[in-house]
Amino acid sequence: MNRIFVLMFSALMASRACGADGVFVEYGRANMVEMSRVGELWKWDRNWRNDGDWQVTGFWEASLGSWRGFRPNDNNQTITEIGITPVFHFVPNAFSDWGGTEPYLEVGLAGVHLISPAFIYTDRKFGSAFQFGNHVGFGVSLGARRQFGLGYRFQHISNGDIKQPNQGINFSQLHLNFIF
Repeated sequence: MNRIFVLMFSALMASRACGADGVFVEYGRANMVEMSRVGELWKWDRNWRNDGDWQVTGFWEASLGSWRGFRPNDNNQTITEIGITPVFHFVPNAFSDWGGTEPYLEVGLAGVHLISPAFIYTDRKFGSAFQFGNHVGFGVSLGARRQFGLGYRFQHISNGDIKQPNQGINFSQLHLNFIF
């Protein structure tokens, strides 16, 4: 847990220096794999369908993460990952008058990730360092400016069959963010 706080503090300091709109931290698990990730986000200056039932906005996420295999009696590896993902953020207009609370849905499409090494344990291989990532999620934004976010994400990462083997991985993640 201390590592998460150190990573979040480091991301916060770096983000302010490079003009990011916010920071995030994630923790997730998959089949005998644990992951943690920190990152920065840059909001898009665009809204779609403001006069309908949903407001659609988005942002870019840049991340740095670590995946740790913990399969008993195996050649467990620690994978380092960097990535960038466009994220579409959906907010129902019905909740616009709820004060500092706002539920949301989100979709991250066609994120690009680089990993090293390209396997997590003996028979879990990802084929290449180049991976694609997609996620779906939901959560709630909190605070007077809705500056705090707490959510769940389901993320699939694989190489899209550009090279074999393509065993991919599916993470269930807890996502926390802070918007400046």
